Amino acid sequence: MTFRNPIGPRTGASPDPWLVFHDGFYYLTYTGSDRIAIVKARSIAELADTPPVEVWSDDTPTRCSMIWAPEFYLLDGPNGRRWYLYYTASDCEIDVNHRMHVLEGGPDDPTGPYTYKGSLATDPDDRYYAIDGGVLQKSDGSLYFVWAGHPGHVLFLSRMTDPWTLTGERVHLPASGFGCDEVREGPVCLRRNDRIFLVYSACDTGKPDYKLGMLVADERSDVMEPASWTQHPEPVFTRSDAHGVYGPGHNGFFQSPDGTEDWIIYHAKTAKEYTYRGRTARAQRFTWNADGTPCFGAPLALDTDIPLPSGDPGPAA
Repeated sequence: MTFRNPIGPRTGASPDPWLVFHDGFYYLTYTGSDRIAIVKARSIAELADTPPVEVWSDDTPTRCSMIWAPEFYLLDGPNGRRWYLYYTASDCEIDVNHRMHVLEGGPDDPTGPYTYKGSLATDPDDRYYAIDGGVLQKSDGSLYFVWAGHPGHVLFLSRMTDPWTLTGERVHLPASGFGCDEVREGPVCLRRNDRIFLVYSACDTGKPDYKLGMLVADERSDVMEPASWTQHPEPVFTRSDAHGVYGPGHNGFFQSPDGTEDWIIYHAKTAKEYTYRGRTARAQRFTWNADGTPCFGAPLALDTDIPLPSGDPGPAA
């Protein structure tokens, strides 16, 4: 059985997607502007036709608008093992007042209910905006928070003492823009064989050349030391004119239901023009190179029939 992209809603956009498979269900979320909603389905082929469920909105003036890039993780914390949802929000003034926030859910279902835990102190003096934050959890259980922020719209990393508290100074992780240097954002970490792959988006997301770059670190190293990270020399996921795919980026990772396959989720568009419109959530399987680095290949055309992830039961109908 197969499915076709996009996997987000058939009407409207679904930028900045995040997908988790947990206890027999896929959970998909994406930027929703004034609220956070999650789509829950047994098959990846059902996500596009399943109505989303709103899990969070807010009337607090400083965080009620421009709610971007939600991500959720099942983490151990002082309250036991629970789902934590990280998101960017503002007071309607773009960039300047964007900050990172975290919600705490229960131990079972990523759809909540959630309670507000607080704003993450990504800058001790609260001077600079912060967006696109997510969690790096090493094999020893230690937690780190990685995000994009000013000055420079670049990548930062901080230690976490628990899932809602950053500690110590933030560290800037230099990352190449590959000739498109205005933005580094959407950082997300992938771990395999004692290595950490920090995959990030470069270029302005409205441009057709929005793409993915990658930093690599040994998991046994001090990841708070910028010298521990090595820049992969080339972009790892880029536009495909032959497939009619432009601006692929702002990704996440998930495994097939049986745990045997690795998949990437990302947004992309069909327009070559500089526009933020039309970014839709897409997924495809990826493999691994002989040197142990991920091989994402080229983004697939929308008319490609993609085999379902291994263990996916397919749509009910």
